[in-house]
Amino acid sequence: MFELIMLGSFVGVLSGFFGIGGGTILVPLLLVLGFDTKIAIGISVLQMVFSSVYGSYLNNRKGTLDVEMVFVIGVGGFIGALLSGYIASSFSSMALEIIFLCFALFALIRLFFKTKEDKSQIQAGKIILLLIGVPLGAISMTIGVGGSIILVPILVGCLHVPLKKAISAGLFFVVFSSVAGLISHMSAGDVDYKSGIIIGMASLFGVYLGIYLKDKTASSLQKKLLVGFYLLVVLYLVQRIFL
Repeated sequence: MFELIMLGSFVGVLSGFFGIGGGTILVPLLLVLGFDTKIAIGISVLQMVFSSVYGSYLNNRKGTLDVEMVFVIGVGGFIGALLSGYIASSFSSMALEIIFLCFALFALIRLFFKTKEDKSQIQAGKIILLLIGVPLGAISMTIGVGGSIILVPILVGCLHVPLKKAISAGLFFVVFSSVAGLISHMSAGDVDYKSGIIIGMASLFGVYLGIYLKDKTASSLQKKLLVGFYLLVVLYLVQRIFL
């Protein structure tokens, strides 16, 4: 119980600060604690519902959330995430970990390249935003992450969305993908409700603290911390899978 509460609080801070659902770090930590990969993914999805809803409420109250833009991406993510439980059940645990590694590598590489801060934000059409959301929701929920690990680099690197605004958008996207993903994983029987609820409730305090720290941190430092965070995740997964 104590380990799960501390884990939830820690993941909540990361969710609020980096705009992630939490699965990026929660799934590897649950694997360390001995959970099966598919059960760890199910717990992660349940926790994301807690952290993303509360975090998005806080971001919207602070005025850093572009609801109109992310709503369209989120609808696509919801549709794609409904398929995630069935996709996950057709892959082995090892295959899911390798897919997870590929996602983390993509995000790390995309964020590593500098984005010019003076470029104007690109206003993408609703069809484009929807097409971004569908595959993002399907694949991300299959491996137990909310999708923001990929969405934030896309928004920053391709659409030139300011980092803090992109991070808020990433967490709001997780609301859609995690709710649909939870429905799908529940039907597949891969959710440990007791552990997931404990971690999810504990994450609420962490989310509040993480968003507070995000708003107080310079964007340049936040981007460096985000790159460092993804690098640690990649190194852990490489060690776990190949060494």
